Amino acid sequence: MSRVTAALIVIGDEILDGHVTDANTRVLAAALAEQGVALDRMHTVRDDMDDIVEALQREVGEPGPRLVVTSGGIGSTPDDITFEAVAVALGRTTQVNEIIAQRVQGALDWQRSQGLEVDDVVATAMMRMAAIPAGARLLELSGWVPGVVVDIDGGVTTAGTTVAVLPGVPSEFARITREGLVDLVAGRNPVPTVVEVTHGFPESLLNPAFAQLARQVPQVKLGSYPGRPMLVRLTGPADEVAVAASLVRDRIDALAASPGGSAVQRAWGPTRTDQDDTP
Repeated sequence: MSRVTAALIVIGDEILDGHVTDANTRVLAAALAEQGVALDRMHTVRDDMDDIVEALQREVGEPGPRLVVTSGGIGSTPDDITFEAVAVALGRTTQVNEIIAQRVQGALDWQRSQGLEVDDVVATAMMRMAAIPAGARLLELSGWVPGVVVDIDGGVTTAGTTVAVLPGVPSEFARITREGLVDLVAGRNPVPTVVEVTHGFPESLLNPAFAQLARQVPQVKLGSYPGRPMLVRLTGPADEVAVAASLVRDRIDALAASPGGSAVQRAWGPTRTDQDDTP
């Protein structure tokens, strides 16, 4: 079976207006990476029906097996339209899920028990959270807010696509990702080896080694990141990553052993310290 691919659609005016910092992309990317699944694209869109539908249709149009995750827009306020947008994007209607409806009703009953007046306007707005795309199922039930998934052509567990609709609240997003979402893709892709090497030279001085590993081990993904110390991250098949790491370390050691390289290293930053457990 083909490798699983994934995409994320972050929904919310508050993200694009700068009022809230998106924390969910990193959570999802890290959780999927542990299963060998990389995010190949992410979108951030406003609480706008057309924008959400456009992003969803683009992602579900990619070949499967594929996981498309949305974050945000499933509350009770007027701008929470993700369930409806998913239904529109997939050519479906919405229908009330009884499990969610019971939870919402419980929340309404609790409000009444505290002496609040819960009129039809309040109840109707709250019940919007129970109207999910037709044919959807609940992903995880331990918390108050479940994840909702819609399978297309059998879903990601076969060769199709699964759209997973998750809340935007970071704690809930992380919980559902950890307790339910990763199970959809666990064991489907090979998990790559990751080796990180730090060094104290300008990035450009390692370009000869980078060019060599691109020719010699093209399956290795290279990331070079600034800082004190600098960081090189190598990701891919274990044997090729080992070769790539050796090329990088050899270049760093050769620089450190040369008079000019040693002078640059003293001026630039700390010496190399490997940050991995790979021999």
